[in-house]
Amino acid sequence: MPYLVGVLALQGDVVEHAAALERAGARAIAVKTLADLDRVDALVIPGGESTTVVRLLDRFGLAAPIKSRVRAGMPLWGTCMGMIVAAHDVAGMDQPTLDLIDITVRRNAFGRQNESAEIEMVIPVLGPDPFPAIFIRAPWIERVGPSVELLAERDGHGVMVRQGNVLGTSFHPELTRDHRVHAYFLSMIDDAKQDVGKASSAA
Repeated sequence: MPYLVGVLALQGDVVEHAAALERAGARAIAVKTLADLDRVDALVIPGGESTTVVRLLDRFGLAAPIKSRVRAGMPLWGTCMGMIVAAHDVAGMDQPTLDLIDITVRRNAFGRQNESAEIEMVIPVLGPDPFPAIFIRAPWIERVGPSVELLAERDGHGVMVRQGNVLGTSFHPELTRDHRVHAYFLSMIDDAKQDVGKASSAA
């Protein structure tokens, strides 16, 4: 049975992510409540406005349960704003985050809305063909912790990272017809399920 992947539906590109996940072979649902969160195998936090979403996560009682599930092994992927929400901290700002991946990000680092761009990027974990990375008011990664894999860079700054079961991208794969990043995220669910199976066998 396909994995059930949640897309946090407080703000952002929810429909686009759900469609891309389904093209990649998953089932997708919008996550707005704790009951929704309890159903899913993994969670995507889409683009939007990070300070608003952090406040809404607290208001709806989702922040602590998301942190608990991710720290227990549930895969999480943050795109653009979602990566800011998942980061350890935000450069130059005293902004609350979920602190789920050991990176420091800078908001709007690649420019404002009128400086948005689609960049053809070779991302080794996705294969040799360039990926059409769409940057919209995108953050970049200023610091990468020692256990974080840097998967892609633009202009000397990190734009795709992974730390165990947490993935972050500065760009918006859901706005393209190329679902390779979504497929890569689904492979992380495979990894997480295998880890759980190994732990159960060892016990």
